[in-house]
Amino acid sequence: MAKKIISTANAPKAIGTYSQAVKVGKTVYMSGQIPLDPASMELVAGDMEVQIRRVFDNLQAVAHAAGGSLQDIVKLNVFLTDLSHFPLVNQVMASYFTEPYPARAAIGVKALPKEAEVEMDAILELTE
Repeated sequence: MAKKIISTANAPKAIGTYSQAVKVGKTVYMSGQIPLDPASMELVAGDMEVQIRRVFDNLQAVAHAAGGSLQDIVKLNVFLTDLSHFPLVNQVMASYFTEPYPARAAIGVKALPKEAEVEMDAILELTE
């Protein structure tokens, strides 16, 4: 199957040698998103909730560019530099998703790009 590169100006542009997402068949592999504002390419100012919401907004923008939505996510990976923020991820996630929820992993990491505190990547399965 052919690969289709997904790109949108509504999410931060790639800051390395990767694409925002790659679609193969009905499956979309989304690269990790950190809380970058797509216009300024700077980390958003604000508390952890603001940062988590920015990451979900970035994922949502890429999902829409691929022809889907967050509801099409079948696997979500969450990377946190401080796992004490995990309950907040759950709280914020509940405002973006409805049941059935995607499979998910939460991983504590030492550091993330640009000194971000949260990063998420995802796999979507489109219906069309």
